[in-house]
Amino acid sequence: MTKEDQEAVALFRYGLIAPILNQHCGDRQSYLQEVCAKKHKVPYYGLKEFSLSTVERWLSDYRRWGFDALKPKDRNDKGNSRAMTQEEQDAALELRKTNMHLSAASFYDLCVKRSLVSPQNVSYHAMHRLLSNAKVLRMAGKPDEEAVRKRFAYDTVNTLWQGDMSVGPYLTVKDRKCRTYLFAFLDDCSRLIPFAQFFFTENFEPMKTVLKEAMLRRGRPRMLYVDNGKVYSMNTLHLACAKLGISLIHTKPYDPESKGKIERFFGTVRRRFYPLLQNDPPGSLEELNRRFWVWLDEDYHRKEHSALQATPLDTYLAQIDRVKHIDDPQALELMFWHRLTRKVRSDGTITVQKNLFQVPLRYVGQNIEVRFDNYPPKEIFVFENDVSICPAEPVHMHENARVRRQRDVPENPVDFREVFTPTGAENGGES
Repeated sequence: MTKEDQEAVALFRYGLIAPILNQHCGDRQSYLQEVCAKKHKVPYYGLKEFSLSTVERWLSDYRRWGFDALKPKDRNDKGNSRAMTQEEQDAALELRKTNMHLSAASFYDLCVKRSLVSPQNVSYHAMHRLLSNAKVLRMAGKPDEEAVRKRFAYDTVNTLWQGDMSVGPYLTVKDRKCRTYLFAFLDDCSRLIPFAQFFFTENFEPMKTVLKEAMLRRGRPRMLYVDNGKVYSMNTLHLACAKLGISLIHTKPYDPESKGKIERFFGTVRRRFYPLLQNDPPGSLEELNRRFWVWLDEDYHRKEHSALQATPLDTYLAQIDRVKHIDDPQALELMFWHRLTRKVRSDGTITVQKNLFQVPLRYVGQNIEVRFDNYPPKEIFVFENDVSICPAEPVHMHENARVRRQRDVPENPVDFREVFTPTGAENGGES
């Protein structure tokens, strides 16, 4: 199981216990019984059922040790083959002929039930590979039942934030018209905007910037309600929310009405803010944001909201004692860093975004985890067990041509800067 598989399983387990952690499940015992009564499609493992004690153990582990405690441990028999025997393959393929309507996960459970294979020796993934190679893999789908839509509103602040992006006005920059994009989050209870900002791009980085700033200003929400867009589906966001104890909830695809409150806010921006720009258009993105933040503070937050019969700011401040502020801004920053796994080449280099970086020689031949803040990465750091070990330096070909090589690499860990010291650096010239 790779590190990515372990994180995917941990995110799934967190999704099951998150309603209990956030006190959003109603009766706890009823919720646990409901979870344990159904089968779940688990990353890496396939279709699984869980006992009450298992879910309780996940809950206890998370409260004691955090998100990492939800990751599955490495197998005790790691390195041993679990390949299916020829007899097991023939029996499974023969049974498949009369059960083509079943998904791979359901078919695997059927094979286990009929004792054709043993789950201790044959994994779900081995069965999936067999069916795929034999071209008898057919995924059975069940259409979702049509949902009944009901209006809702939470009565406490920072229980749920709705997040979305809206297309903004054009700006003329260096004789060129550029489209802007407004990213925003809205508190469901008070309708207050924790933070919002215009950008020239609509990728993950602007959304991350707005979400971090929103939590630094207005505290941490218990739930985050967003659509299925790429920026809200990245693994970086899932991991950050899990570590912060935030339930990340996605709407159904092509269902903008489910986020009606923030859609109404964007409509308010179009009706009440954009007209102010017509006679005096902003000359830069900085000016657009500066004028928008003034309008947000002096107009939107201080006007009575029809559904609240109060202003968003007053509603929020009336429950300020419920707000859980971020104690460590630096830790929050690190939670949103991107993570990649790279194998170190024999020359001590790795590739990230088509750029070469060099790491300590003791990592040669190993898979290492690197983390960085933004795309494209300006600084990259090597991490071990969630601890930053050292930076990964950009490779400078011309400088490396004058580097003193060591014939033997010592057994003890090597300081990267000592290994790659240009000859003559001490006296300022070439040797």
